[in-house]
Amino acid sequence: MPLETGYNWGASYAAGGYEQVVQLRGQTRYLGIFSLSTPCLMKKLLLASCFLALAPAAFAQTSPAETAAVKKTITTFFDGMRKGDSAMVRSTLAPGVVLHTIMSRNGAVQTGTEKAAEFLKLVGTPHKEVYDERISFEQVLIDANLASVWTPYQFYVGPKFSHCGYNSFQLVKFTEGWKIVHIIDTRRKEGCK
Repeated sequence: MPLETGYNWGASYAAGGYEQVVQLRGQTRYLGIFSLSTPCLMKKLLLASCFLALAPAAFAQTSPAETAAVKKTITTFFDGMRKGDSAMVRSTLAPGVVLHTIMSRNGAVQTGTEKAAEFLKLVGTPHKEVYDERISFEQVLIDANLASVWTPYQFYVGPKFSHCGYNSFQLVKFTEGWKIVHIIDTRRKEGCK
């Protein structure tokens, strides 16, 4: 009797494989369940997974010059604050910039909005102490003309510590360069670095 090979696609197919059955000299021999994840298929799936996992990083890569330009805008903003130079601060802001802060009042989280004109007046009005916000750049993400920057900070009024938190900046690259379109921050006195 010739060798016959067949496949039983029954219940094992639903489990992701198939059974291979061989008939030899009139006797049926069971060779086991073979998974659809053969080595070749596994390699293809692994390769496809790697491409999918790395795709966002590939698209999000930016030049060091762009990252430096984004950081320069934010650094100029804070240098202007320290100098009490509202024109310097204004040069970093886009028209219609939005300034938010997240605060907690009576256990309820709220957001407060500050008008850019009021903020610039506060910075530019002569004051005895230096407004010194010390930041570090934790993360800078850029895609085309959009940048998102995450900066932990400590705020000092003169030499005296006031509060700390995180800033989240959204910037857009206009013809004249990177400008801040939105700032939102947290503020607290405890748990500061």
